[in-house]
Amino acid sequence: MPASPKPLMSPSSGAGTVATLGARPVPAVSSRAISLPAGWIDLARALASQLIVWHHFALYGPLCDAAAELAPAVFETLAGQARLVVQLFLVIGGFLAASSLWPDPAAAPRVAWRELPSRAWQRYQRLARPYLLAVAAAIVAALVARQLIDHPTIPAAPEGWQLVAHLLLWQDILGFDSLSAGFWYVAVDFQLFVAWAALAALAGALGSRLGAAGRRWLALALVGAVVVGSLAVWNLDASLDVWAPYFLGAYGLGALACWARRAGRWRSVGALGLLLLTALALVLAWRSRIALAGATAVALVMLPPSLPRLAGGAVRRGITFLARVSYPLFLLHYPVLLVVGALVHALWPGDALAAAAGLLLAWAASLLAGAALQRATEGG
Repeated sequence: MPASPKPLMSPSSGAGTVATLGARPVPAVSSRAISLPAGWIDLARALASQLIVWHHFALYGPLCDAAAELAPAVFETLAGQARLVVQLFLVIGGFLAASSLWPDPAAAPRVAWRELPSRAWQRYQRLARPYLLAVAAAIVAALVARQLIDHPTIPAAPEGWQLVAHLLLWQDILGFDSLSAGFWYVAVDFQLFVAWAALAALAGALGSRLGAAGRRWLALALVGAVVVGSLAVWNLDASLDVWAPYFLGAYGLGALACWARRAGRWRSVGALGLLLLTALALVLAWRSRIALAGATAVALVMLPPSLPRLAGGAVRRGITFLARVSYPLFLLHYPVLLVVGALVHALWPGDALAAAAGLLLAWAASLLAGAALQRATEGG
């Protein structure tokens, strides 16, 4: 029976590797609320999502080996290092979660214990609308691909409990094969959001009788403890890489960056604190993924309020488009690759030029599919 694709290369696969978008799902909260225009975050999403797509294209399916003959160094880099950009999505996810639920450490968080179930359900619904359609697309695409060729990266037909686990976002926790590359990050993103909401609710409960200064120190202590625990303990244990604690270091750095950016004249101090926290984590154990996460967090604090002028409005519109479709693109590019790769390989097996053309066709088709899914689920 063909083996299912591993859902991205695991963050623990090597000293300097990593995770969903991976694409990180597009949050509902605008970064404008904290004086960081969406342009910077859109640019990061646009570039990172394309690298993740090509990371998978260079790693899975029958076309990558043949196409790699044309540019072996490029394919080796994409397969081995491009996955690191998922750290951008983790940090941005924490940044935007903080701006939504807990934008000011000196103020009461915007979520309470009694609201956690409804917040979790809202988050699941936001993730699940495109995700469940992508699960169906992955099943159909694998069925079509299996009729055309036999390849170990084509997932087998799902069993009943495997499908249920995917619907609940428990597939990796329960040890089921993934139906598509990258689905595991959707599950981790959901865990991270709920964990952050719970931490905010806990801070609200503990700090209900404190003044602004007390709430600020309590918030920094709680979040700092979680970030340090993740960077110094949980992130070093590869067996935890399907659970939120493994990623809370990067996610928490993003949340701290949100607070630091709001700190006025203390903003530079906040950036220095993030830099030192990252440096201490790397002294403990060097991890390229954590170095990139720390650099991203510091950049989110110190970036100017707007993007520099680019080459015309077409570039900005292109960035906005790629950012908007980053989540649906992430969900659908592997099913598209399955079908296109199987068809091209069946017609021209081992042909390097045909394989390269097939990858470009799969990329273009993935963008179109992502845009269609975005319109269908987000209403425009």
